[in-house]
Amino acid sequence: MKLTIKNKLSGLILFALMMFCSQVSAQDFTATGTVSDSGHEPLIGASVSVVGGKVGAITDIDGNFTIQCRPGDMLEVTYVGYTSRKVQAGKGLKIVMEEDAKTLDEVTIVGVGYGKMRKSDLTGAIASVNSKDMKQGVITSTEQLLQGKVAGLSIVQSSGAVESGASIRLRGGTSLSASNGPLVVVDGIPGVDINSVQPSEIVSMDILKDASAAAIYGSRGANGVIIITTNRQGSDTEVNTVQYNGYVALASAAKTLDLLSANQWRSYVRSTGNMSALDFGASTDWQKELMRMAISHGHNINFSSSKKNHGYRASFTYNNNQGVIKNNTMNRLAGSLSAYQTGMNGRLRLDEGINTNFDSWHPVDNRIFERMTNLQPTFPVYNQDGSYAQFNGTNTENPVELNNNRTEDRKRHRFLGYLKAELSLLEGLVATVNTSYEFNSVKSGLYKPTYARMEGQSEHGWGQRIYDDYTNKQLELYLTYDKKFADIHHLNLMGGYSYLDNTYEGFSSTRSGFDSDAFGYNNLGAGTDHRQGDVGSYKGESKLISFFGRVNYSLMDRYMLTATLRNDGSSRFGQHHKWGVFPSLSLAWRISEEPFMASTREWLDNLKLRAGFGVTGNQNGIGEYKSLSILSAAGSAYYDGTTGTWKNSYTQIQNPNPDLKWESTAQWNLGVDFSLYNRLNGTLELYYKKTSDLLWTYPVPQPPYLVGTMLANVGDLVNKGFELTLGYKAVRTKDWTLDANLSLAYNHQEITKLSNDQYQAVGLQAGPLHSVRGMSNTYAQVIKEGFPAGAFWGPHCTGISDDGKYMLEKDENGKVKEGYLGSAMPKWNLGLSLNATWHDFDASVAAYGMFGQKVLNVSRMVMYDPTRFPSQNTLDDFMKSGITDNPTFSDYFIENGDFFRLQSITLGYFVPMNAVKKMGLSRLRFYVTGENLFCITGYKGIDPEVSVPDNVLNSPGIDFFNSYPRPRTFSLGVNIGF
Repeated sequence: MKLTIKNKLSGLILFALMMFCSQVSAQDFTATGTVSDSGHEPLIGASVSVVGGKVGAITDIDGNFTIQCRPGDMLEVTYVGYTSRKVQAGKGLKIVMEEDAKTLDEVTIVGVGYGKMRKSDLTGAIASVNSKDMKQGVITSTEQLLQGKVAGLSIVQSSGAVESGASIRLRGGTSLSASNGPLVVVDGIPGVDINSVQPSEIVSMDILKDASAAAIYGSRGANGVIIITTNRQGSDTEVNTVQYNGYVALASAAKTLDLLSANQWRSYVRSTGNMSALDFGASTDWQKELMRMAISHGHNINFSSSKKNHGYRASFTYNNNQGVIKNNTMNRLAGSLSAYQTGMNGRLRLDEGINTNFDSWHPVDNRIFERMTNLQPTFPVYNQDGSYAQFNGTNTENPVELNNNRTEDRKRHRFLGYLKAELSLLEGLVATVNTSYEFNSVKSGLYKPTYARMEGQSEHGWGQRIYDDYTNKQLELYLTYDKKFADIHHLNLMGGYSYLDNTYEGFSSTRSGFDSDAFGYNNLGAGTDHRQGDVGSYKGESKLISFFGRVNYSLMDRYMLTATLRNDGSSRFGQHHKWGVFPSLSLAWRISEEPFMASTREWLDNLKLRAGFGVTGNQNGIGEYKSLSILSAAGSAYYDGTTGTWKNSYTQIQNPNPDLKWESTAQWNLGVDFSLYNRLNGTLELYYKKTSDLLWTYPVPQPPYLVGTMLANVGDLVNKGFELTLGYKAVRTKDWTLDANLSLAYNHQEITKLSNDQYQAVGLQAGPLHSVRGMSNTYAQVIKEGFPAGAFWGPHCTGISDDGKYMLEKDENGKVKEGYLGSAMPKWNLGLSLNATWHDFDASVAAYGMFGQKVLNVSRMVMYDPTRFPSQNTLDDFMKSGITDNPTFSDYFIENGDFFRLQSITLGYFVPMNAVKKMGLSRLRFYVTGENLFCITGYKGIDPEVSVPDNVLNSPGIDFFNSYPRPRTFSLGVNIGF
């Protein structure tokens, strides 16, 4: 009996042990995988759990996870702002999360100036571009990140020079004489040069488009505001990363002028029987002689670390860029270091950092573009002895000699240091102190050697040095109070003070008459020829003091109100207008959150209506001392017999204007945000903005004024239009994703006022053509009431007569009629982008276009000159045109400037994670990029994308013959994570 019981007990124990081992075996499975978004970016801190179980895990910095489970278990992955996913447990899982349009608006944070808001709470017209929306290929400028991404934001890159920037305009521009570029705010610091920000460090950009959003920046917000957030570390989890990005690129001119070749020139000489033609025996393509296949490369390495209470990020960049014109090069060495600390149990946070970059570049003399089109193709570049060929009687320099013998070096050093402190005083009440120091130094040296035989340079060597220093010191203090009441009221209050001190100073010196070229521009004292005006120095200072505030109120997360007020006091303003007030008010209604919309929530994720009004200002057109009377030395005026010297007298050169003030822009905006089926999202904006008190220099009577002109606020300018932004998640499968984005904008501009009782605008002309032969007094454009800026004005050409003359339209008296010939301002802006992934491959396409504008082709006008041939080169189509008339300005040379450009295509490949880990890496991606691949246009010049210096509106759309061709670039790059 005892044996039987013992045997039964042993059997039960054995059975239990077997069942236990079976259970242990069933649990003994380790699932692994990676969680990322649709752009292959790892999602840090995603939650992974076993469905129906209690086991869970969190993804690490590379999106990786490991979790214990049973074979066949289902895993659920969740991440804030994304739709949860369930997958069967396995090894090496690749889980791609899809954004949830509704919850993403709740968690997406947008910069609004002096704070941030949830996207769902916005009441103004604010567009955002984050790292996912940015190109994954080669990015050498911040403007590239915005090209075609934001409806209403026009970015024009008219030059291919490596040192050139782009002009940025929002909603048509607001000023005729001042810059129309938006205010750039970097990490809370206003007024930073956008080109000083390294593209690789940018996390997001928020564009404040309407006045209700931008009024918080007062007299600097009329052209919109771009708020840039860079990559600063800050995390509750421990993060340590090292990343490297590098590329090499090849570039060549995308298009050149169709000039006559030597054989074509000789053929035309024979066919025309021109016996005066001199054939010098060479076959020279002057464009080819000055251009090259440019090779560029860039490298960025960054280090970052975050702990619970502190962290840092360091980034270093080196770029070496060659232009497609020989000797045009630019080098950039940039670095940034940011750090943060928290203390006082999380109540205090300190952010500090420095950004610096050193640029050095060699620009080319713009005269070479005219010279290489002037010289006929039988001229040689070099004499038989290797010296540069010269062409007596042609009044044209050898452009190769001009490019090689001229030494021009420019250097720029930018430094930005900042310190920001945030202290929680009470629950919901935070005090912020933000201070910054920015320094910008530009040095240039130019030298033309003694042996150089250059037109107009007979000084036996000529040298110049220029130094310019700019300093900005800012201090901003503000309090923010955030409180939620009774679960339905949400109130956010902000008020503060700002102080800005801007100084600049410079020095320039010029000398000629050198005995030796050994020291170039570094020994100007050796020059023997010194004339009055060859040495100059200058200094200026301005200050801006501001008080500002904002109220945000939300009721039940459905009804929102935002009101702002800023009071700016500027030393630039006249005595009678030292202070300006800039208010705004905006409202929003989240219709989709109403109870009566409950039946639509399966397909309608978001529907919000917004309306706003605000007033902003533009003080860019007012120099530091433009409101004051200014005297200047008038030269030797009388002889002082006591000292035996001539004494200078001083005369007034500027009238005082105590009424001088900012240009004021009032703007209405109506917007709709929507999202459908978690697939289609979009925004529609309607706006009307009127700029008053436009700055212009007007004639004034003498007397009572001592000077015949005065800068005054008189005119009005209206911009109105609409903007549409659409995003569509076209494909979402296990292997494929495809996103499509469109931005479309229309803007109509009109000058509605230029004169008042005191100041009269009489014959305001723009677009001077003085550099064109025979047109020393000719202007291509007018500034006129009832027309947009950049209005071409002149005779209409009805055709070419049988004897090759321009047939200009005339009135009944036989006089040539002049009238409106179109505007250089584009009416339509279009942006398109596609982003796709397939397994470990990704692709992106970006394109943009502008439509409705005219371009004056001055290059074609200059070369449609019958006196050029055969002593100078010309265009092939001119020789076929039969034109015998001298160049005449008319709409014969004003062309349709519409274009659509394929800006870039990038193809990338992520090396699989299992292979990457074997190499000891966390990320490895290779990519190829093609830029400026083609441009669809009917324009006959080199490029229809034409801007103006300093982004002003008074002379746009004129393509002179000094256009630097834009490059077509192909790049190979790599991203490595360690």
